[in-house]
Amino acid sequence: MSVEQVARERPHARPTPKARPAGSLRTRMWRARTMYLMMLPGLLYFVVFCYVPLLGNIAAFQDYSPFLGFSASQWVGFHNFAVMFDDPQLVTAAKNTVVLSFLQIVFAFPAPIALAVMLNSVMSERIKRWVQAVVYLPHFVSWVIVIAIWQQLLGGDGLLTNLISDHGTQSVAIMSDPHWFKSLITAQVIWKDTGWNTIIFLAAITRIDSQLYESAAVDGAGTWRRLWHVTLPGMRGVLVLMLILRLGNVLTVGFEQILLQQHTVGAETAQVLDTFVYTRGVVGGDWGLATAAGLLKGVIATTLVVAANKFVKRTGSEGAF
Repeated sequence: MSVEQVARERPHARPTPKARPAGSLRTRMWRARTMYLMMLPGLLYFVVFCYVPLLGNIAAFQDYSPFLGFSASQWVGFHNFAVMFDDPQLVTAAKNTVVLSFLQIVFAFPAPIALAVMLNSVMSERIKRWVQAVVYLPHFVSWVIVIAIWQQLLGGDGLLTNLISDHGTQSVAIMSDPHWFKSLITAQVIWKDTGWNTIIFLAAITRIDSQLYESAAVDGAGTWRRLWHVTLPGMRGVLVLMLILRLGNVLTVGFEQILLQQHTVGAETAQVLDTFVYTRGVVGGDWGLATAAGLLKGVIATTLVVAANKFVKRTGSEGAF
């Protein structure tokens, strides 16, 4: 059969035109006014607390003084950026931030995935709900309380130190040891937020068709094969989305958590970009330099998110936007 015959017998399928909503835009908005009213508080929140503060980034190009305001402060162009790049503390802060972020992506990001998979394999719903309730709790505890608890366990006069001393071994104050600091920060993040972050991954697992598991079991697939060939592919979209969102915070490694423990190990070990901005801006009063550092951090994070999203789309996934 020739191509022409095929074309005659199979006319081109035309896409069904999308039905146009009835009424004008104003009419449709009035019809959905309840929904718009429900959106209004959230919209105001983002406008007031997320978009309006963006205007303050002009301080990065000024010798900003809170007493003069944006209109009367002197414009200095890129002088703040030049001073910032010559500051050795910025290099230290950037290095510590990258190392902490790498540790959190490698260890803290997979932790809720593993916990969600383990919880999903628990047969008893009662035990599963009890474990979920327990692991969610640390998320609601403030960093002040979390660090106080860890101090009581691992501090110089903590439980672990006293147990080691009682057995005649030289004790180690882990909380104030610079060599342990980055591992300690990562462990605290895992302890506090792993349970809470499992909510999203558990929701993704529940969307996987149970017939896929039954078919895999009929074909002789064991627990690990079902995990590898059914569970993880079923979670792929959510995993990619969460990883892209994590890259947006790749230079945010926990301001409050680190600031509360910085004095025990020193700035050389605990200075990160967030504390650098705080120290230079709020404490030191160099608002222009602090804003330049914060602006640079935001530009890098945005670039990473856009680049990762494009890369993911090229590999065939949906991406975040």
